[in-house]
Amino acid sequence: MRLQVKDIDSQRMMLHICQGKGGKDRYVPLPGVSLEMLRQHWRVHRNRVWLFPSPRTSWLNVENSNEPMNESCVQKAFRAALRQSGVHKEATVHTLRHSYATHLLEAGVSLRIIQLYLGHASPATTAIYTHLTSAMEVQTSDKINEMLAGLWH
Repeated sequence: MRLQVKDIDSQRMMLHICQGKGGKDRYVPLPGVSLEMLRQHWRVHRNRVWLFPSPRTSWLNVENSNEPMNESCVQKAFRAALRQSGVHKEATVHTLRHSYATHLLEAGVSLRIIQLYLGHASPATTAIYTHLTSAMEVQTSDKINEMLAGLWH
């Protein structure tokens, strides 16, 4: 979680991902609700650099922390949230990346845009992240039926 306060572009509603997966920089959309949640979170710790500062020394002193939260802390928090949510499926923080891609595809976002958001060089890599869901199967079936509806009469 190496996100810095300066990575939030609230004017454009974009989040700058610096040196993300694959060492690539990119911008991704920042929904208004996410921006508000990040602002509320920041008000708790008020660290001038990090959105998720390291509590290594003390939770009481994260305002002055000079490093980001450790990856293992993020994983522990995710597992705790998973337990609290009642979800019993196996999942990791990385699962969220797959889910994001799948939901974008289901919402009709083009594979090329998803590829840009995930920072992939190849569309084939992005396709791995986009799992076929029952909603997509129904939607595809409906489209095929629409296309062929006028052929039989």
